[in-house]
Amino acid sequence: MLRTLGLGLAGLLVVTAAGLALWEPIAATSGTPPTAHRYDSVIARDRFGVPHIFGKTDPDVAYGVAYAHAEDDFATLQEAVAMARGRLGAMTGADGAKVDYTLALLGARATAHRDYRKQPADVRALLDAYATGLNAFARRHPGEVRLARLFPVNGEDIATGFVLRTPFFFGLDAVLGALSGDRPLPRESAGATPDAPDPATLPATGERMPNGSNAFVVAPGRSTDGATRVLSNAHQPWKGPVAWYELSVQSGTGWHFSGATFPGVPFPVMGHNEHLGWTNTVNRPDLTDVYKLVTDADHTRYRFDGAWRPLEAQRVWLGVRVGPFVLPIPKMVYRAVQGPVIVNKSGAFAIRYAGADQLRMIEEYYRLTRARNFGEWQQALAIQGVPATNFLYGDARGTIAYVYNASFPNRRPGYDYQHLLPGDTSRALMPGTVPFAQVPRNVNPASGFLINANNTPYQAAGQGSELRPQDYSPLLGIETDTTNRGTRALELMGQTPRIGEADLLRIKFDTGISHYSWAARWYRDIAAIDPRGDPQLRAALDVLRGWNWNFDGHHGGQALAAILLRTGQKWHYQRRPELDPRDALAKAAAYLQTHFGTLDPPLGTVLRLRHGKVDLPLDGAPDVLRAASTWTEAPDGRLVVNHGDSFIMLMTWDKAGRVESRSIQPFGAATTRPESPHYADQAPLFAAHRLKPVLFWREDLRRNVERVYRP
Repeated sequence: MLRTLGLGLAGLLVVTAAGLALWEPIAATSGTPPTAHRYDSVIARDRFGVPHIFGKTDPDVAYGVAYAHAEDDFATLQEAVAMARGRLGAMTGADGAKVDYTLALLGARATAHRDYRKQPADVRALLDAYATGLNAFARRHPGEVRLARLFPVNGEDIATGFVLRTPFFFGLDAVLGALSGDRPLPRESAGATPDAPDPATLPATGERMPNGSNAFVVAPGRSTDGATRVLSNAHQPWKGPVAWYELSVQSGTGWHFSGATFPGVPFPVMGHNEHLGWTNTVNRPDLTDVYKLVTDADHTRYRFDGAWRPLEAQRVWLGVRVGPFVLPIPKMVYRAVQGPVIVNKSGAFAIRYAGADQLRMIEEYYRLTRARNFGEWQQALAIQGVPATNFLYGDARGTIAYVYNASFPNRRPGYDYQHLLPGDTSRALMPGTVPFAQVPRNVNPASGFLINANNTPYQAAGQGSELRPQDYSPLLGIETDTTNRGTRALELMGQTPRIGEADLLRIKFDTGISHYSWAARWYRDIAAIDPRGDPQLRAALDVLRGWNWNFDGHHGGQALAAILLRTGQKWHYQRRPELDPRDALAKAAAYLQTHFGTLDPPLGTVLRLRHGKVDLPLDGAPDVLRAASTWTEAPDGRLVVNHGDSFIMLMTWDKAGRVESRSIQPFGAATTRPESPHYADQAPLFAAHRLKPVLFWREDLRRNVERVYRP
């Protein structure tokens, strides 16, 4: 009997294990491919492996974009697809399941399903072509597919990815994380005024100083040679679903653009065409409003304008991969009149956020790439589908501009939108978005330059050319944060009467700390601590006092100072109280002593670029213009950079209006293909501050082509 019972239990375990291994792909909705269509694409790989995709039509090109990207990084593209299909947890585990929950909470798939057929026909054609390109690669390489029944995909799946990811760029994920964890909401503002001096107090002359996202634009009148320049330096992770991918597109209908895109996006989202170009940096206006609902005991109803309404509720099943198994985890998602609702121990909270429940961002980005002048470019921005991100612009005619782009929610005076709002009254909820005409912008400033480095838009153009805070309603929630990068950029640009290409690159790769920045105050607080008989602290203070306020890799104290700056970033950028300087110094000193046997190892020994067999020293640090924003601690103690300077692009329109550009990225075009010669071939140039040609013009590409083929 015991033997029979044992066999029965063993059989039950086998059946259970099989069920856990197989239920998710069986339960997953099978994708429907787009309507069959033959696309005619040509991919030309240059000597760095960067794809230049050609086609008779724009959809022909979009098909080739998907195929080329899949050749270089199919693993990450599959994560983007799984994210849009609500199956990332089944692919990557618990962290992926959190994304799947967010997909359901925001109703991203429902939005795409509702509005997909309403999109302009040319936009749908692009999305369907891109999906078809992914399907073709998956069909031809079945051994690389990571999840059963993930393919085929269609344009609606691709659109869903836009809806899900776009609000994360202005920090919605931080609000969702706080509410889900029943933690205090993140601060929505750094204060009423910028947390660094007004640009008028920064030195405009004097000793020449040595050499998040950074952006620089220089007008012809400020340049040494009458050229217009845009320098793009948007900081992103070096791997994963929001890592940059370089490409160039050209169709027979006049679409011609070089720049970078993200996995799951069928066109470049920044860069340049013949006429104009732009770059983006993250901005952080207050675009999220949180409402405390009044609910009944079991959260089935909520009160609004004196009446009880049912709280919309839906149970979703999240797949969470654990080893070979995918565990089914139930989760409830809720919605009220204001938007998605999170229920925690403290109550029920509804969230209204910019750009919710719409697909307009896809058309907007596409129209931007096809704009031929500043007027058409602004017309595309006026679609207001991209809910947030700074745009810094330049063109062949010499126009420069900074648009503090945001879909500001309409708000009524009398309520504090930086804190919890009453959820039981429509008086605190004003539908709609502030018109594009009221979005802050700085066009052709007298200074002849514009910068942004994730800092307030009130500090972008130097003395006498800045926007004024008093000209904008506090209800917009415009950020007042500064960064060392922003303050330092204003210093260096202001000190350079004429800014040529070499000057601009020197400034971009600068590794200094501004004495006017928040970072300077942080270092002064550290220097003022009392070591109280701790010999290691005393020695660390001596090292720090000998430091030259720079991270060029050629002087002492820089490794210690870099670790301290990373600690400072953890509280400053998050708008949190300053951490204990003594504790920060003690931990930094202990780390270096433990792993390197000294408090003062060379910066390049500590800070590394590692990818496969490539292992190179780096300069820079968090929140300096040569940015090494975050890193992982390797077993040998090295700090392996994984975020910061990523795709860099310098665009130049000469006096005649002809464009040329150069670029670089940390690894190479084929970031997840170790067998490829382009897995890390750009790394030595990146580490040495060198750029490569973009080959925008066909005649330049012909001289530097590696191979040409039809996918």
